[in-house]
Amino acid sequence: MSKGHTIPILHLVRLLLRRNIAVTIFTTNANSPFIRQSLAGTEASIVNLSFPENVDPQLPPGVESTDTLPSMSLFIPFVNAAKLMQSEFDRVLESLPSVSCMISDGFLPWTLQSALKLGIPRLVSYGMSNYAMAVSRVVSRERPHADLNSDDEPFTIETFPWIKLTKNDFEYPFNDPNPKGPHFDFILEAVMATANSKGIIVNSFYELEPKYLDYLNRDAAPKAWCVGPLCLAEPPKVQPLQKPIWVQWLDEMLAKGRSVLYVAFGSQAEITREQLQEIEVGLEHSEANFLWVIRSKRKEFEDGFEERVRGRGLVVREWVDQMEILSHESVNGFMSHCGWNSVMESICADVPILAWPMMAEQHLNARMVVEELGIGVRVLAKKGSVRGFVSAECIENKVRELIEGEKGKEVRKKVKEVGEAARMAMEEGGSSWRTLDLLIEEVCGKK
Repeated sequence: MSKGHTIPILHLVRLLLRRNIAVTIFTTNANSPFIRQSLAGTEASIVNLSFPENVDPQLPPGVESTDTLPSMSLFIPFVNAAKLMQSEFDRVLESLPSVSCMISDGFLPWTLQSALKLGIPRLVSYGMSNYAMAVSRVVSRERPHADLNSDDEPFTIETFPWIKLTKNDFEYPFNDPNPKGPHFDFILEAVMATANSKGIIVNSFYELEPKYLDYLNRDAAPKAWCVGPLCLAEPPKVQPLQKPIWVQWLDEMLAKGRSVLYVAFGSQAEITREQLQEIEVGLEHSEANFLWVIRSKRKEFEDGFEERVRGRGLVVREWVDQMEILSHESVNGFMSHCGWNSVMESICADVPILAWPMMAEQHLNARMVVEELGIGVRVLAKKGSVRGFVSAECIENKVRELIEGEKGKEVRKKVKEVGEAARMAMEEGGSSWRTLDLLIEEVCGKK
């Protein structure tokens, strides 16, 4: 229950509907409006469940998705509260006329019990890359970081010896060779539920990361199915009579022949006030044109930042259609947290990435973007660490490198090649198209 997990599943719904598969979506009351708006005009059925209230004093009332949590430190209380929806979920599930398959978010492991009870095959979606899943699996099993003293000390893994990693590339529990506690218990529960499911749906395509998909399907269970990039399933937007202010601004930049850097760090990243100020200074000194979508409780910058960059910089605090922005002809770079949806959308729009990961598996995605795919430039903290405070000077230099430098030209050329491969994978007869057909046939018994 977060936008980053929900959006690709909604895109998958559209692909299933186009193949004459009837789809029923279970959500909660607070999440329902977003889902109904996303699937307006389709034949998908949507069922609202009641999210449990007053389960944990730490959870504010009305919070039903991770992007509305006051802090991601409340993640475990949140997912534990979600487990209490199971009895209502089971009752409604049993009332449906027939169910061929269940697709569940990986962080709802209790849905496996519901599926087994009714004899329904369960597929899992984590919204992660094959690279991140494979590397996390290997590190958890081989524990190559067990004897390291520094979080920045590089290490390699035997299965993929060309990859250099540090402890700072991982969140807990993966950065701890001997993890324990509630967070680890939940991860273990999710992993075990996945292992006993019928498959993993991956928002990626075979040509992007063949080594890692082949490893997962050779060494792990259940089978991973690449059916993406799922953002390409989204139908063309009907432009309203009055375009959003940010689209109007991008149109103006295009008319003036100016290229734009898009800046966004997702809906969950917790950025300190001091770090936000460094971003301000870095963007201002870079002299780049930029559109910054910011999730901050500060209504105005206190130092006149927006006034000083007026004419070449726009700050937006509303929910935006990110794919619409990335696809705009004026946008030629994306300063991103490297959430996997954002990586996929950037690839599909042929826009190179200025990689600045914040949380979850984003550090692994950043390594993949820069070191494996060659479609991005990396932002680093002080002393070259992949995690920590980033200076305004570094931000300024990396923006210039992406927008003006030779490295920027290289990654811009490479991302166009990768973007073309992504589009081919989703076309009829492409690898992801064929994979989805095989998945429907094998798991649901439909041709």
